[in-house]
Amino acid sequence: MEPQTRYARSGDVSIAYQVVGEGPHDVVVAPGFISHVELSWEQPALRRFLTRLAAFSRLVVFDKRGTGLSDPVASAPTLEERADDLRAVMDAAGMERAAVLGISEGGTMALMFAAGHPERTSALVLYGTWARLGAAPDYPEGVDPELLAGLVRLVDRWGTGVGLSAWAPSRRDDQQLRDWWGRLQRSSASPAMARTLFSSYPDLDARCLLPTIQAPALVLHRRGDQMVPLALGRYLAAHLPHARLVELPGDDHLFFVGDTDTVLDEIELFLTGARPAQPVDRVVTTLLFTDVVGSTALAAELGDQRWRELLEGFKDAVSREVERGGGRVVDFAGDGALAAFDGPARAIRCGLGLHKALAPLGLSLRVGVHTGEVEQLRGGDLGGLAVHLAARIMAEAAAGEVLVSSTVRDLVVGSGIGFTPRGTRVLKGIPGEWSLLAVDA
Repeated sequence: MEPQTRYARSGDVSIAYQVVGEGPHDVVVAPGFISHVELSWEQPALRRFLTRLAAFSRLVVFDKRGTGLSDPVASAPTLEERADDLRAVMDAAGMERAAVLGISEGGTMALMFAAGHPERTSALVLYGTWARLGAAPDYPEGVDPELLAGLVRLVDRWGTGVGLSAWAPSRRDDQQLRDWWGRLQRSSASPAMARTLFSSYPDLDARCLLPTIQAPALVLHRRGDQMVPLALGRYLAAHLPHARLVELPGDDHLFFVGDTDTVLDEIELFLTGARPAQPVDRVVTTLLFTDVVGSTALAAELGDQRWRELLEGFKDAVSREVERGGGRVVDFAGDGALAAFDGPARAIRCGLGLHKALAPLGLSLRVGVHTGEVEQLRGGDLGGLAVHLAARIMAEAAAGEVLVSSTVRDLVVGSGIGFTPRGTRVLKGIPGEWSLLAVDA
């Protein structure tokens, strides 16, 4: 269940926030450029990142004023206003003292808060951020003004998923992520607000605050970050009195894509003093992926409220059918679901049952099933090539169809389940060719 969204009052502005987890360490996330506290949970990688943080903390996430579910504002907020909003959220959540995780543009907010409220800052974690972004005569590390001007031009295609290739180059071809990224843009900021925020970046300068900050700081920066050069992270670490820099491999700026386990391990070690164990159990599991056919058009036709109600009905029906079939729901992501079973026949019968269960709601599904070796990750999540393969098989399925790999067909010989060959396919991002079959209803 997603955390409840609440509102904190900061002056005349309402700030949307959520509290998740019951761990011993209080942590507040100072968000980057745009955010939406409710849409965040619909992105599987981001959901996993936040869930892992909340496993050892009481975690607060919020939307900055002017973005997400917080009140709109007429102009870009000052650093002082941003720090006041962070303080207001902590007050509302009952946090006296917390570690502040500043992400990207949220790093300057975290620095301002730590400088102005040292008694309430137990630690700073700064990911992919800066004290000043734009270059200056005394700051050659900064980004060229012409490049910063290019950010503003992104707004011409705002809401389409523009910029994903720079924010997350390792996932540039991931259409599902691009669709969610576009939806996040539309839901988090209007084009005018996005242009205002982008235009304010060159003027944000927190360098004078660095020597005054006494909280221990962890600076995390990916070496090939396409949005914020590593030199800016190195500058932060060199000028904060009690900072440690960890340079991470990878080119992604988005904190929840790429090698996130290393990022999370470093944060957990810094905040708790204990590096998490790294057991990765590999087991053979049958995976069932499903999503709603034509969901974008249906959502537009129904409107937000009716669509949310329909999604709740979808989740309830999927949960019932999966439980009835002896499986477990691993994750919901918008109008999609991933479930795991200890046998392929159970997964197939569940897939057929899902088509029947969701027909009264007017929902048509595509279902994909594959059996393979997966990694059992923290928080009950699953990883590995088999997960990606099952998702690709689902994407090949027609409406009302349960499509399986030949591996699944071979494992259910003698079960009475029939199949119709659907040919050999090349699946995007998966090596080799794969024979796929449709389950006979």
